[in-house]
Amino acid sequence: MITIFDTHTHLNVENFTGKEQEEIAFAHELGVTRMNVVGFDHSTITKALELADRFPEVYATVGWHPTEAGSYNQETEDFLLASLQHPKVLALGEIGLDYHWMEDPKDIQIDVFKRQIQLSKEQDLPFVVHTRDALEDTYEVIKEVGVGPRGGIMHSYSGSLEMAQRFMELGMLISFSGVVTFKKALDVQEAARKLPLDKMLVETDAPYLAPVPKRGRENKTAYTRYVVEKIAELRGLTAEEVAAATYQNAVRLFGLEQ
Repeated sequence: MITIFDTHTHLNVENFTGKEQEEIAFAHELGVTRMNVVGFDHSTITKALELADRFPEVYATVGWHPTEAGSYNQETEDFLLASLQHPKVLALGEIGLDYHWMEDPKDIQIDVFKRQIQLSKEQDLPFVVHTRDALEDTYEVIKEVGVGPRGGIMHSYSGSLEMAQRFMELGMLISFSGVVTFKKALDVQEAARKLPLDKMLVETDAPYLAPVPKRGRENKTAYTRYVVEKIAELRGLTAEEVAAATYQNAVRLFGLEQ
């Protein structure tokens, strides 16, 4: 039997409204037994907490996304701090830098990123990092602020093996999404092949980044199975071995029981 932990999914977005139970049932069919629903603004955080209350296999992570950095203020922080007290919140995120969309200037994004890393340490939680077209600055911020004892996750990793190793040295785990199945993602595949298995996680980022053979369609948390199978193929392992290792890593990072 295969047991998979999808460490980053967005069952809290409109695509899945009214279909959450169906999505979770389908995930179970493919071996995905636990899922972490990530909120990134006011409405998605509220929905993530609601889903965690409704479904035993659902957990939540809450944070302020870099594309929302300009709206971060004391009221936002108070809302975040209150949300982080929910018993099924596993981490603070997704936070980070996004230079692709550039909704807000770099200095504002960096300040909000630093502040939330600090909050995660004060709350004794891991933090989950979103980075797009900003890997070097992301590294510098994490290095400067420092990773707390609970660690952190580089979500939907899309960089090189060397860069992944640098993040690992800071205390981060590397999470692979459907990107690892993409034909041209050779850097990401090399990282998935060579990184220590005890430093890796798997995720979907559903409904985005559907893996091969579902690429181009709406992603589903069930499709973590294809991410696991691809990493197994790259490493010469069974899917069960990769699933078991990444599941253990998630449980350990999040401080959960088996």
